[in-house]
Amino acid sequence: MSSESVALRDLTFIYESAPEPLISALTVHFPIGFTGVVGANGAGKTTLLKIVAGKLAPTSGSVLGARDATYCEQRTDTPPSRLGEFLDDWEPDAFELRGRLEIEPDFLERWDTLSHGERKRAQIGCALWSNPAVLAIDEPTNHIDAHARDLLVAALQRYRGVGLIVSHDRELLDALCVQCVWLEPPSARVYPGGFTKAREQRKLDRETALAERNKAVREHRQLQREVAVRRERAARESVVRSKRGVAKHDHDAREKIDRARVADGKAGASLRQLGGRAAQAKERLDAAHVEKEHETGIWLPGSRSRRNLLFELDAGEIPLGGGRVLRFPRLSMQPDDRVAITGPNGAGKSTLLRRILRDVNVPEEHVIAMPQEIAAPQATRILADARALPNDRLGHVLNVVSRLGSRPQRLLESREPSPGETRKLMLALGMARLPHLIALDEPTNHLDLPSIEALEEALADCPCGLLLVSHDRRFLERLTRTSWRIEIDAERNSRVVVE
Repeated sequence: MSSESVALRDLTFIYESAPEPLISALTVHFPIGFTGVVGANGAGKTTLLKIVAGKLAPTSGSVLGARDATYCEQRTDTPPSRLGEFLDDWEPDAFELRGRLEIEPDFLERWDTLSHGERKRAQIGCALWSNPAVLAIDEPTNHIDAHARDLLVAALQRYRGVGLIVSHDRELLDALCVQCVWLEPPSARVYPGGFTKAREQRKLDRETALAERNKAVREHRQLQREVAVRRERAARESVVRSKRGVAKHDHDAREKIDRARVADGKAGASLRQLGGRAAQAKERLDAAHVEKEHETGIWLPGSRSRRNLLFELDAGEIPLGGGRVLRFPRLSMQPDDRVAITGPNGAGKSTLLRRILRDVNVPEEHVIAMPQEIAAPQATRILADARALPNDRLGHVLNVVSRLGSRPQRLLESREPSPGETRKLMLALGMARLPHLIALDEPTNHLDLPSIEALEEALADCPCGLLLVSHDRRFLERLTRTSWRIEIDAERNSRVVVE
């Protein structure tokens, strides 16, 4: 692995379908260590990682020093191309890495039945094993439980190359990053340190910029008023100092007017100077840019079902593959219940959720069901469905997307929505159907931090039933009242404990 750094020089990127650049004239240096890439969904974080890793070519500008780059994408649909080699490598480094990330020898054979958290560990483990000079990782802590997250952080801390990381995990960014690049299309700012330090500096920069803009506004308005007053006074005095009506031989009167006109000339120069100052103040005002803060609150028009139960499952068991089973007691939900399904990776949380959704006592059109991962072709179809809506319904959906922290116009212009934008779009489309049950599998995956807070606000006010699978404890503590915790016993079977 080379220890060289990576630099972008005057880099611009424009998607063919977009009228404006997503990234414009970006110059930034990525040193040894991890750089956090931060910004709203759709701001270009994944695009930037793909450019550095050589998966996308910039429209203009250059990428220097990015040889031997590996990109770990958000999705875990397919196994890494070299996973088999990694699993068969019994050199000490590979053996130790598999042990650190608890990667089993049969992961490739069982890929279709692995949890997304297990897949993510395998994906990143394979990337670290290849020991690239540049490692670009997109949302590494999606899907993983607290134990797996600790394993992952420890493994990433041992990496000694140039790393770029996109994550909504604030603690991860603080633990790993030497700097953060904050994207606000088409511009970007670089801040030293992890996310917390970068956010504080960004807030200070915004407050300073806002103070400078307010000062420029006051100065411009004051000069405009002064120019207007002087022009009005000069116009009145011009009439008074006219020689019309003054007798031809009244030399004293004419001399007084001439002296006044000389004074007027000096006043005119002063007025022109004042006008120049006003123009300069306008230039300063135009240059005093303050980033717009988008509103992220939202009212979710949910509806409470009139049925006594949203679903009811008799006690039973579900096969998990490899001879393992998930056993559960009688499970049911009333119309306004709020239930959290928790447990370690591979315990069967998503399997249980899918089993429940097969037998809900709610019309399909009144259920919002979101899986952990949405495949790229499905994301493209969801966007196409939204584009085909009548204008009034499309306007409502895009308003919801906006209030969840994304730019609707940029979303409509995209060729393929990001995973975070896809989730927002699915929620927005479902909200219009007055849901009786909202069942979400890892809903905070792929969302930026303001979007997570907006989603919390929306779901907190929703009167319908909530069934949430998540490793985000703070998210669950705010939104749920009941926990169905899944435990794994010594024989690796799982059971549901109702709390």
